[in-house]
Parts: sequence; C-alpha cells; structure tokens
Amino acid sequence: MLRLTWVQPEDLIGHELRQAALDGREASVIAARWRAAGGTEAPLRAGASPQPTSGYLRLLAKDLLDELADLPGRSADQEPTDLAEIKALCPGWPSIPPPARASGSRPRPVPTPSSLEAAWLGRAAGCLLGKPVEKLPLEAIRGLARSTGNWPPTTYFTAKGVPADLLGAHPWNRRSAATSLAENIDGMPEDDDLNYPLLNLLLLQRHGRDFTPTDVAALWLDELPAGRTFTAERIAYRNLLTGIEPPHTARHRNPFREWIGALIRADIHGWTNAGDPAAAAEQAHRDATLTHTANGVYAAMFTAAVIATAATRTHDIHTCLRTGLTVIPPRSRLAGAIHHAVRLAEEHADFDTVVDELHATYAPTHHWVHAIPNTALITAALTHANGDFTGSVARAVSGGLDTDSNGATTGGIAALLAGSPTALPDHWTTPLKNQLATSVGDFNGIGFDTLARLTHREASRP
Repeated sequence: MLRLTWVQPEDLIGHELRQAALDGREASVIAARWRAAGGTEAPLRAGASPQPTSGYLRLLAKDLLDELADLPGRSADQEPTDLAEIKALCPGWPSIPPPARASGSRPRPVPTPSSLEAAWLGRAAGCLLGKPVEKLPLEAIRGLARSTGNWPPTTYFTAKGVPADLLGAHPWNRRSAATSLAENIDGMPEDDDLNYPLLNLLLLQRHGRDFTPTDVAALWLDELPAGRTFTAERIAYRNLLTGIEPPHTARHRNPFREWIGALIRADIHGWTNAGDPAAAAEQAHRDATLTHTANGVYAAMFTAAVIATAATRTHDIHTCLRTGLTVIPPRSRLAGAIHHAVRLAEEHADFDTVVDELHATYAPTHHWVHAIPNTALITAALTHANGDFTGSVARAVSGGLDTDSNGATTGGIAALLAGSPTALPDHWTTPLKNQLATSVGDFNGIGFDTLARLTHREASRP
C-alpha cells in the first residue's frame, strides 16, 4: 500500500502537537484524546508511518488538527507573520540605501557574474556534501567520516574504506548514495535545495520583484512536480489543489510551517538585492508566506538579508549575520537561537562542542528539519569558520540535522564571500562538471556559469 509522505493526517497530528508545545498552546487534552483513541506519535525521521491506520483515526486526526489550529498561543504577539507587524517589532530594520532614496531606483552594487557563479557552485557543493548523510544521527555521521580519515570533512564522503559493520549499522541515505558519494559523483544531481533557487529565478523572470504569493503558487503548479515537494511545501501544494489560497495555504493542517523549507528558497532574494537587506527580506517574506508562518518565515528573511549583505563583498561574515538579525523580531525564538549559536561559536574552539550544545538544547523539542535548530547550526558554522568555504560547509554538515540543506545555504554564503569560482578549491567544484540535473522548467543539464548570467540579469533590473 502506498504510504504518501508528509500529508496523511494521522502522521501530521503528532507534529502539530509538538509545534503546539513550541507555540505555547495548551494541547494536553487534545493529545490525550488522540492517544486514548490509539493514535501514535509522529514518525521520528520519515515522512510517513510504516503501517496504514483506520478510517476512524484518520477522521479524528483531521478534526484534532483543526481544533489545535484554534488554540491560542503565548508567542503570537512577539512572533507575528504579517510584514508590517514584523517591522514594528524590529527597531533596527535596515533603511533604504541613500542611492535608492535619492533616485527612486534600486540600489547598487550588483553582484558580478563571477561572484554569482561562485554562489551557485558553493550552494551545490555544500548540498552534495550533505546528501549521503541526510537523516543519519550525529554519531553515525561522525563515525562514517572518521573511518575514512575525513573528519571534520574536508572533501566529499566516500564509502571506500568504511568498515562493513559500520555501514550495516548506519547505511548512507538510500536515495543519494548512488549520486553523491565521491566515487559516484557525475555532475550535480537533482535536489530540492537547488530546485527552489531555479524556481525563484523563473519567478523573477516572469513576474519581476513585485511578485505575490499567488504568483509563487501559480508557478509551482506549472513548473514544480508535486513529488519533488516535502514537508510544508507539500502541504501547501495539496492545499492549493483543494482550492485554498495563500496565505491560508501555510496554515491549514500544516504542522511544518516553521520548518526549513522557506529558508532554502531565500538565496535568489539575497543575490538580487545586493546591499539592500530590507528589500531581500521583504522579497523572501512574500515567497515564504505561501508555505510558512512566524519562525519559518523569519528564517528565510534572515538568510536573504545575510546574503544581500554578503553580496556586496564589503562586509565580513559576522557583519552579515548581525544584519540578518535586524529583519526578524528580536524576542522571537529564532533570534534567541541565533544569538545562542553565535555565543557558542565564539566561546568554544572545538566545533564538536558547539554542535553537542546545540543538539542538547534543541533535539528534545524540535524536529531535525525545524528551522530554528538548523538556522542556529548554519550561523554557528559560518561564525566558527569565519566565513571560510571549506570550514563552513564542513561544520554545517558535520553538525547533523538537515545536512544537505544546511550545507547548501552555508556553502552559498561562504562562496559568495569568496567572490569567484577560482577561489573555491577544485576538489569541490570539478566533480560538479558545470552541470545541474533538475525536473524544473527547461533547466535540466544547465551550467552554473549560465545560471550566474541569468541571475545577474535579474539582479541588474531596476
């Protein structure tokens, strides 16, 4: 029997109960009803439970999801999703750069095609590093890398030399090993962490900077195969097909609305708004609210603002991260996690200690794909490595959680700061063969140099 991941109500209810606890919603009565009826916890790492449930439990799960949505939360005032309310909570919201204020046009500088090619390559390489160890627990990642002398990882993972008993206990990610282990890499394989930047490139080509969440939705229905969506994006896609419109697509029976999906869509918004973190954050907000709320949206805004600041290549990584904090509510859980990550990275010379502290803080309460611990890990990796490319992606992936997404975002930022493809070590970029596989639009097989030129065109538009 087909067990469709990330949409079955009986698999969603456990995630929504967990999210309710994070939001400060009192859901103990609803949780007791679910368990008394025979309902189970959410799948730990997969998107679907292994066995089908009864029709009664499925109907009950739908009802309870709706009841949970109506519960008031303690964090609502400090964690709004509306852009005007977010801005009102941000005393340091970036001002419009003087050139734009004087002329009425968008600010400059525009990133060079070379720096944009580096960013695309860095995003791909970081993603590829993380793909074979996605979903593996932290101790497995450490064991696999150490067994081949690649700890912390300074190149792609390999199965060569890994003891059979270790692989038996911790096999590589089933879907990725054939294309992402060092001995198997033949160009950049398809991944949602690259599909979404492609979609957002199409979005800007078709609708310009003033796109709406509805434009994003229409583009997805035209160009994004449903089977290439996961978590919040799959829920929003399903909601669109049932006639629900944005922004309600982000809220209706969507327990993943604060997970990492919007963050991985943020790069284009930063690349095309160099020196204007406010514009980048606003653009990311319009994209993110199709699928996410509150901290899920903030993660995208933060990332876009960091990238927009890095794109000028006039600031170090620490200034970029501080700028990112100016576009998210300062009392939000995400802001607290970012400050925590920076503090840990500055205090501890051993990054494994930083990672252990982050896991101890967030693992008991947050899913491994939730935006808060993943954004914290990205921040810690960039801070600890001082923005160095290899150091940043190695730390991001070695920290576990959503390894390919964290590697992609970290790699894109660090590579943008590096400034050109030649500034990235060849052993990261040569296996990519200037070739990207995707099911999005007409991009399959496209080169990163071509993507850089197309991105530069959008970044140069008024």
